Amino acid sequence: MWRQPKAVWAVAFASVVAFMGIGLVDPILKPIADNLDASPSQVSLLFTSYMAVMGVAMLVTGVVSSRIGPKRTLLLGLVIIIAGAGMAGMSDTVMQIVGWRALWGLGNALFIATALATIVNSAKGSVAQAIILYEAALGLGIAIGPLVGGVLGSISWRGPFFGVSALMAFALVITAFLLPATPRAERATTLADPFRALRHRGLLGVAITALLYNFGFFTLLAFTPFPLDMTAHQIGLIFFGWGLALAFTSVVVAPRLQHRFGTVRVLILNLLAFTTVLAAMAVWTESKTVLASGVVIAGLFIGINNTLITETVMKAAPVERGVASAAYSFLRFGGAAIAPWLAGVLGEQVSVHLPYWVGAAAVLAGAGVLALTRPHLTGIDVEESELDELTDEATAVTVGSDT
Repeated sequence: MWRQPKAVWAVAFASVVAFMGIGLVDPILKPIADNLDASPSQVSLLFTSYMAVMGVAMLVTGVVSSRIGPKRTLLLGLVIIIAGAGMAGMSDTVMQIVGWRALWGLGNALFIATALATIVNSAKGSVAQAIILYEAALGLGIAIGPLVGGVLGSISWRGPFFGVSALMAFALVITAFLLPATPRAERATTLADPFRALRHRGLLGVAITALLYNFGFFTLLAFTPFPLDMTAHQIGLIFFGWGLALAFTSVVVAPRLQHRFGTVRVLILNLLAFTTVLAAMAVWTESKTVLASGVVIAGLFIGINNTLITETVMKAAPVERGVASAAYSFLRFGGAAIAPWLAGVLGEQVSVHLPYWVGAAAVLAGAGVLALTRPHLTGIDVEESELDELTDEATAVTVGSDT
């Protein structure tokens, strides 16, 4: 799995830096609020604008990539991220940062969806191995992001933004030189394709599950720094532990559990375990020890979920992988966009416990949706050669019915 072409490693490195952007702002949420006289719900919009734009933009990633080619789409995404992160670091108000984070989200959408399809299509080995490599990059980026954010944020809240901009410039150069020119797709993707893909009940069910799961995920990510009330460096270390746990289970634990017990069973039990962690954080919100421990423990379950649900999406519907990724990402980032803002409002105006209860309820509902979707996911654990045959047959039937 680890013997891959240089082009794959170039995209994987850029993915690490891209995913740093998710957890990078965690340690500096409170410093930004303190320095710019903003409330938790206002600061949480840094996540909301980023995720909302990313989710909507996922619908056009396939359209752009199929017309200008994957490499140019990746480079365009990197350039936009460099600009968004750099301008966020130069901002003087929370709403300015929110706006530049939205631009950052657009760049991330163009990059992330294309990076996943590029790694899956270019890597040696099976789809499952390619996804593990992609999730390893994701986990490493998420782990390093809070640590870098904490270190640079202890100097200035602007530091992490400038840091990402500089790293992305480096990733841009590496990707430009190591990734060979990629041809345009034989068939140009349309805006309607992701919505057509969601006709497949398996893909739709998994996407809704991801939306609900991400609601809990980003409640924990965006709201926890406020009740923790620690320094940027301390919060960075806590979320670094969370990221390491996520990276370990996504690469090492998830494939083993999947092989032994099956994908859907592991996912459902994993979601129930994550629900329990959020419920514990809801009960003992005043305890910093419980919150810090809950964050790290949650990383174990988030890592398993990320790997298996991404692989399931790639196999759930007989459509092009880029289209499946766009449809799935559009829905899942919807949950990620709403949760941070709602958690901030509920924590400010109702109770500091309520965001975690709402997050736990969303993840529990996600487990229920996945259980109901199970009959439509019967083929995801078959051998890949058999799966390819089934996909070809289903695609042929779909094309025949459309004509």
